[in-house]
Amino acid sequence: MSERVDERAVAIARAGFARHGVSWVDLIPVLAAVLVYFFLGRYLPLATQVMIQIVFALSLDLALGYGGIDSLGHVAFFGMGAYVAGLFAMHVTTQPVLGLCVAAVAGALTGLLTGPLVLRTRGLTVVMLTLAVATMLQQLANANAMKPITGGADGLFGFEVAPLFGLFPFDLYGHTAYWYAFGVVVVVFIICKLVVNSPFGLAIRGIRENPVRMRMLGVNVTARLVTLYCISGALAAVAGGLSAQITRLVGLDSLAFLLSGNALVMLILGGTGSLYGAIIGATIFVVLSDRAAAIDPFNWLFAVGAVLILAVRFAPKGVVGLIEDAVQRQRARRSS
Repeated sequence: MSERVDERAVAIARAGFARHGVSWVDLIPVLAAVLVYFFLGRYLPLATQVMIQIVFALSLDLALGYGGIDSLGHVAFFGMGAYVAGLFAMHVTTQPVLGLCVAAVAGALTGLLTGPLVLRTRGLTVVMLTLAVATMLQQLANANAMKPITGGADGLFGFEVAPLFGLFPFDLYGHTAYWYAFGVVVVVFIICKLVVNSPFGLAIRGIRENPVRMRMLGVNVTARLVTLYCISGALAAVAGGLSAQITRLVGLDSLAFLLSGNALVMLILGGTGSLYGAIIGATIFVVLSDRAAAIDPFNWLFAVGAVLILAVRFAPKGVVGLIEDAVQRQRARRSS
């Protein structure tokens, strides 16, 4: 009996690695980034914003898609990273990579401080607690006592960012910012791959499916979830820090609920529990929002809402789910 259980566990592990392992598909985003740079140069600022949102969506997908942490306040980490990166550039050093590292540490510490409180519950309570944390941070950033530090409603502005690696200055056309953001996306994607393919990642997926059974197996569920929460928070803070460095502006909107809602919509469009779902969903959402706003600046949300309704109705698993279903049907036809 025990041998059958071991064989089944090995099969599940192999399936997990096969689904999320490295393959030729990983080269598609790289090829797409190169093509955008050489053939769509006028849209580099928009493409850079896409990459920032990809990092943010990947961080939320780790928590929600893989860990089952229902978070509506993930913007707390994004905003924390943005403010820390901005303050670091203003008062310490303008080195961008070092600023991102400090922002990641700040995001991880935020997760470590709030995670044990938030993750002791499940379901709707977690949703409300994460939202409460983000709201409290936004109010704190706007408090009179914090205005000398955060700038209050005016935010942080006027800080500079040094040339990347001391060689590539951030130009007006966004060439350096584009490749900088792309490099961050690649690093974050690799980190996410390592996390979901590790034994820790497999345990997290087990907790998402059945936390009671994992406790019976001797797994410290709360500790694993807090660890995942810290990793996810660090990556979300990297997205916020990247946004602050590229736009050179940090405001209260970096802690607004709208960003958390947008990230959730991205995962719905692309597909949760899939790293490529975060990439595809973020790309669709940002490009669709930009084009709809260009056509109708006042009613552009109607187009986003219509696409979201269609996605929920006809693609409940997102675009990635549609692709997986099409591949399975093709395999079934070949086998038959």
